[in-house]
Amino acid sequence: MKRATLLGVFIAIGALSMAAAAYQQPQPPPGPNPGSLAATKIEKVKDNLYMITGSDPTDRSLFSGGNTGVFITNTGVVVVDTKLTGWGQVILDRIKTVTDKPVTTIINSHTHGDHTGSNNMFPASVEIIAHENTKANMEKMDAFKGDNAKFLPNRTYKDKLTLGRGKDEIDLYYFGRGHTNGDAWVVFPALRTMHAGDIFSGKNLPLLDANNGGSGVAIPDSLAKAFGTVKNVDAIITGHSTVMTMNDLKEYADFNREFLMAVQAGKKAGKSVDDIVSSWKMPAKYTGYAMPAAARLKANVQVIFDELK
Repeated sequence: MKRATLLGVFIAIGALSMAAAAYQQPQPPPGPNPGSLAATKIEKVKDNLYMITGSDPTDRSLFSGGNTGVFITNTGVVVVDTKLTGWGQVILDRIKTVTDKPVTTIINSHTHGDHTGSNNMFPASVEIIAHENTKANMEKMDAFKGDNAKFLPNRTYKDKLTLGRGKDEIDLYYFGRGHTNGDAWVVFPALRTMHAGDIFSGKNLPLLDANNGGSGVAIPDSLAKAFGTVKNVDAIITGHSTVMTMNDLKEYADFNREFLMAVQAGKKAGKSVDDIVSSWKMPAKYTGYAMPAAARLKANVQVIFDELK
């Protein structure tokens, strides 16, 4: 009887662990389908900068990955994030509608497969750039094992890296842990625009991927540092939503700080993770922010609890 009870407990724990792992790295079916193909469009952001939309993140059957940036320079095209596996040709086809120049550079904003999944569908001559922590995280992914290791970043940076000059300049920043421990902020100074990736995926409760160094304690400071450091930017390409503003980023930093403070206060008062999850409500002042799914809310509270130990 005791053995049967213990076996049941182990099975339950295993199931919860697998569910948590699946949550941290959702894996929609790879490759285009008619619905997601139609929803993935190329939109002009400014002058020579475009965004290939990431379809509908709430409907996994219509999901292609994160928003892809397309920056056309004098010498070629810089792509920020390559969506899920199988979407490389779609990205190339969309690019061909606005320029005949070849893709020369890929920037991966972070490690997740919906932003790095089609690195392998671009020519071997393409330079791939990411934060040093992102490369280390990508090296642990099955998608970049063996012969596919050649599609890992071949150039990394620690705090800041500048590519090109003049109207072709791109500044890459790292402001600390948040969504992961390698979130890149990609700035196009001449266009007063920044690509934020999933550390600012939209007006939502962020996914905190602790398995890849994400942090619910650090993310408010990382967001605030981005807002306080990057100047002369008036448009931000988010990871999975619309183009937003620096004021939206400031609000997002405040939102994440208030969430952290609420969890800290609850923990200090002796509340459990479940207690906080059941009582937390979206503050009314954050208009446009939807109440998160219970799984996301609980996962974020748990990440912060673990960090506060």
